Amino acid sequence: MADRIELIPNGGVTSPSGYLAGGTHAGLKTAGDGVLDLGILVSEHPASVAGTFSTNAVLSPSVTVTRSRASGGAARGVVANSGCANCAVGSQGITDAEEMVAAAAAHAGVGPEEMLVCSTGVIGIELPMALIRSGMGAIQLSGDGGNAFARSIMTTDTRPKTTAVAIDLNGRRVTIGGAAKGAAMIHPNMATMLAFLTTDAAVEDSLLKSALKDAVDVSFNMIDVDSDQSTNDTVLLFANGAEGGEPIADGTQEAEAFKGALSHVCTELAKDMVRDAEGGGHLIEVSVVGARTDADARLAAREVSSSMLVKAMVHGRDPNWGRIMMAIGNSGAEMVEDKIDVFINDIHMVHVGIAIPYFAEAVVSSMAAHDVKIRVDLNIGSGSAVAWGSDLTEEYVTLNSAYTT
Repeated sequence: MADRIELIPNGGVTSPSGYLAGGTHAGLKTAGDGVLDLGILVSEHPASVAGTFSTNAVLSPSVTVTRSRASGGAARGVVANSGCANCAVGSQGITDAEEMVAAAAAHAGVGPEEMLVCSTGVIGIELPMALIRSGMGAIQLSGDGGNAFARSIMTTDTRPKTTAVAIDLNGRRVTIGGAAKGAAMIHPNMATMLAFLTTDAAVEDSLLKSALKDAVDVSFNMIDVDSDQSTNDTVLLFANGAEGGEPIADGTQEAEAFKGALSHVCTELAKDMVRDAEGGGHLIEVSVVGARTDADARLAAREVSSSMLVKAMVHGRDPNWGRIMMAIGNSGAEMVEDKIDVFINDIHMVHVGIAIPYFAEAVVSSMAAHDVKIRVDLNIGSGSAVAWGSDLTEEYVTLNSAYTT
């Protein structure tokens, strides 16, 4: 499938045909060079939409409004702000989210029922609606505004996160683009993250929903920075059919190609979040193979990637493989201790559950790389999964100990 995926240089949410985007500084965040905090993404054509959302019991009203509207399966676009989560503010949060939607829809020239809303930032503060009202008109929507939109949703991110790919479906060129934000409060079942995906393919509603769920399960739901899940997590996928072909139907070769490309886009965005983790110095890639089932492999991979002791181990370049064994045993995955093999950066350290001779200095040296790979073979089946995490650093603790002060 990978050989059918073409990476689009400098691609993003407006790489597919028929999408406009833009961003502005409305004043929700402190002004600085290039700081943006309010953005709009809109399709020039009617579009289908699918979404996945935070499972936190405390939800931003922006999530509540968008989840309800997206359940109908159609939307033209989304307005998003950073700097304020619009969460834990009572009923005013719903009022403000709906007003923000109406203002964005009027600016974009679409119906208010066709617009969704997302927010990210500090919890417990009402949206500064006077700033949003005055700033909305400054958003310049264009076909090359995807980067500005990606910058407008950043909080502690150090860079925008965008990507796009094209695939050939029997002579039809279909494009999928994406933009995301997230650097902390990230844990499986999504995170303090927003992700916006666009395609110019027409896609049957049931396939759009299942393809997004499957893609999220192997990407955003397999990353961890700090074991905390946000109140605002949202992933939206728009499909506007601007490429002109017939809707992609489930059970076809075209559907499999589309799903593979969508998963690729989501995985690249998810990994980029972990690479940009607050205070992070390393991306930890955990591969679990030989599990009884894929579900068991996911449990084990996620447990290792989210273990604070494993994160600290990687930060200190300390090949303490016992912490990996601990995390596997704590995961709930079926395992047999005397069948487990463990590798760090392809250096075999544990065989059948016990240490084998290895050159410790070589392992320590290899852990200086930005990407550190941990591989675990449970040797009891054919299930496999990959998860990603960041290391735990003093900088992360410092940043989050004074986040609002």
